[in-house]
Amino acid sequence: MYSAFIFGFATSVGLILAIGPQNAFVLRQGLQKQHVGLVVATCAISDGAMILAGVAGAGHLVQQSPLIMQGLRFGGAAFLACYGVLAARRAWSAKSTLATSSFEERSWRHALLTALAFTFLNPHVYLDTIVLMGTISTGYAGMGKWIFALGASVGSVTWFSLLGFGARLLQPVFSRPISWKILDLFIAALMLSLSALLLLSAIS
Repeated sequence: MYSAFIFGFATSVGLILAIGPQNAFVLRQGLQKQHVGLVVATCAISDGAMILAGVAGAGHLVQQSPLIMQGLRFGGAAFLACYGVLAARRAWSAKSTLATSSFEERSWRHALLTALAFTFLNPHVYLDTIVLMGTISTGYAGMGKWIFALGASVGSVTWFSLLGFGARLLQPVFSRPISWKILDLFIAALMLSLSALLLLSAIS
């Protein structure tokens, strides 16, 4: 049972460790100390719910519904493109700083909806959590697969908590406007690249 928990934890962290659109958003919120707890909880709970759905067998349904995946690809591409353009605009404006960033004035509702969008409009999240994690869990019998799911969910909570609440350790670096400009340029490049990849996968 312990091995299932540890393997689930390690697999979950390994899948979400790479900087992606969801992680970049959590990092930015953490640096600004804007609704960090809400954003971390939203991302972690959403990931946990999809992991449980995958272990319960929802991965087969997703794999058998290409129309759903196509819709997610186009919707996700449009959302990432818009967010990428906004990040690029911040990078080239005087607002790309810690004190005057455009997120400073946004409400908790905006943070919540953006976190949900980064989670549920990204087809790769479904593939990683529902399909892949669900498939891996079949290697365990009985309660073993649910222990695996628990470990994976704890891994998700741990990662997003470290990313969101640990971001404040980088604040001395981001006290300089140039650091925010570099971060925003990186986010813009990441979002626009992922948007292009999603469009290519949708039309290929």
